[in-house]
Parts: sequence; structure tokens; C-alpha cells
Amino acid sequence: MSAQDVAERHPTAGSALSSGARESLKWLALLSMTGDHVAKVVFGGYVPVVSELGRIAFPLFALVMACNLAQPGADLGKSIRRLGVWGLVAQPLHVLAFGYWLPLNILLTFCLAAVAVHALVNNRQLLLLVAGGLLPFFVDYQWAGVAFVMLGWIAFRHRTYWLLTFGFGGLCWFNGNGWALLAIPLALALAVARVQWRLPRWRWAFYVYYVAHLAVLAAYAQWLR
Repeated sequence: MSAQDVAERHPTAGSALSSGARESLKWLALLSMTGDHVAKVVFGGYVPVVSELGRIAFPLFALVMACNLAQPGADLGKSIRRLGVWGLVAQPLHVLAFGYWLPLNILLTFCLAAVAVHALVNNRQLLLLVAGGLLPFFVDYQWAGVAFVMLGWIAFRHRTYWLLTFGFGGLCWFNGNGWALLAIPLALALAVARVQWRLPRWRWAFYVYYVAHLAVLAAYAQWLR
């Protein structure tokens, strides 16, 4: 089934989260991600509550991404290129901040997930095997992360939201705890409220912020050494 076929069958696919809800979730995810990263680099790896709340960052980002990719007319190729370029720019800073090359940073996880969705849409089975089966070993959240975005894309496209239970189950297994489940009431509250307010939205804000906060953390980590 092509993306066009899906869009025709589901003209409102991907609309479970309004634009305002998606922006709200993205900002919440940015805050929790920043706190988690600061805890790791500045405070030796763990800060009570802050580190636990950091576990909601990935599922919130992944839900927003899956919903965006599920919108009719979404440009998967553009998303792949943007995530890939910014992920490669961020990787050296990620290494300097955290001190390891693998797993690769989260932008490359999302890039790989977008490639897997592209392969699924276009029935490219070999590409799907590589993007969804082999390469996740090298990125953050590995198969659990890539699968979460893919399941989210299917869920928003076909309104089969129960599939997200498997995605959250995979994340909890990967994390070794259930803190990622805190993302569910946040997403549900914003979805039910049908948030319409406008939040600041700049085209490159998330990517610039991600790279910039890694640069600050990298500088701090190198100064300590």
C-alpha cells in the first residue's frame, strides 16, 4: 500500500495530536532531555527525580515525530536528510560530552526510524531489514527506539493506538524501569484537551538547541578533564 493510498483511506490520519499538542510535547521533551543530560555530565550520572523524568524525553519526541510523519503529504525524504545531517553534526559533540562513540546520538536513531518508515511505505523489504533489523544496534535506544517510531507511525496512520503499548513495553524493557510510561498521561491529556494555543515554533529550533546544548556539555566535560 502506498502512502497516497493510506492518505486517501485515512484523510485525517495522524491528527490525534493537534499542532499545539505536538509543540507542547516537544518542549516538555526538551526540558526532560536537558535535565537528564546535565545530570549525566555535570552531576556524575544521576540526580533523583530529574534522571527519572529524563526517561519521558524519548517517547515524547518519538510520538511527535511519528505523528508528524503520519500527516498526509509528509515529506519522509526531507525528514531523513534533515535528521541525518544534524545527527552527523551533533555526533562529535556527543562524543566529547559523554565520552563514547556508540551508541550514536538520538537524532541518528530518529533518522534510522524515518528510513525504516520510508522503506515500509515503499515496500522496500531489504532497506527495511537493514534500517529496522541491523543498524539499530549502533544507535541510542537501538531496536526499541526504532520500533517505537514505526509502531507510532502505524498507530497514527491507521488509528490503531493500541500498538503503542508494544512500543512502550519495549522502551521499559530497554530502560530496565517503567518511567517512560509517564509520557502516556501527558500525551493523553494534551490529545483529549485538543490543545490549540500557539507556542514558539522555529524551523531549526530543536536541531540548533540539541547541538548547542551538547556543545556546552562537551566544553564542560573537557574542562573537567
